[in-house]
Amino acid sequence: MAAGYVTRTMRPDEVALAIEWAAQEGWNPGLHDAQTFLAADPQGFFVGTLDGEPVASVSVVRYEPGFAFLGLYIVRPGWRGRGLGWALWQHGMASAAGRLVGLDGVVAQQANYRRSGFELAWRNVRYEGRGGGAAPADARLVDLAGVPFEAVRACDAACFPAERSAFLRAWLAQPDAAARGWIEDGRLQGYGVVRRCRSGWKIGPLVAGSEAVAEALFLALCAPAGAAEPVYLDVPEPHAAAVALARRHGMQVVFETARMYTGRAPAVPLDSLYGVTTFELG
Repeated sequence: MAAGYVTRTMRPDEVALAIEWAAQEGWNPGLHDAQTFLAADPQGFFVGTLDGEPVASVSVVRYEPGFAFLGLYIVRPGWRGRGLGWALWQHGMASAAGRLVGLDGVVAQQANYRRSGFELAWRNVRYEGRGGGAAPADARLVDLAGVPFEAVRACDAACFPAERSAFLRAWLAQPDAAARGWIEDGRLQGYGVVRRCRSGWKIGPLVAGSEAVAEALFLALCAPAGAAEPVYLDVPEPHAAAVALARRHGMQVVFETARMYTGRAPAVPLDSLYGVTTFELG
């Protein structure tokens, strides 16, 4: 290992640096991802510094119970191929000892992740389309701010394998975003969030109990973006109805990731998950 290389937990003000590096890699983060990601686990972000200069990052956000998600694994150009990223990877993974760990990695790195104990569960596919249009004129479509948080948490828990209330509260309240829900028979039967990113908008999560609810929420979430602005939806590839939703609206595949876990994939009902929250946090 290079002399003068140190791996440590990031200070809160340093997380924005990792987000900036992600933008430079073309990952198109949200405008407020640093703040919302920190809400999930303030101690879950790590940096490698060489003679005091930050050169590598990784996040291993710990959820309860027994689950963690790895992301933001970046080594700055010019410092790659020297083992700096691997040392930081080991540091971050050590913080999640005893937990099931997931990640969304570029497919080209799948073999490397397998050597670190990860196994492919499925692929997530990023679709790009255009925003605009009008939200459906239906009383069942509501602003999520008027829905009790516990109802949203319960809806989210059906599609995420761990408790993440702190993150969810921050995600729903972030600026430059919109959150919509579908209330029917007195129950929240789906919800979604769209946030402004460095380029365009990303929808995520998009959770719905039926294709019709997913369709209505999708249209409502596209509406805040201008007609000329790109909108992205990250779809679990095995969910045929989610893929059909994206294609029906003329969206095109622009990216994909390998969803991998260090053990058996959690029993998440993909038939309700139309859009992944974020590739960095799951």
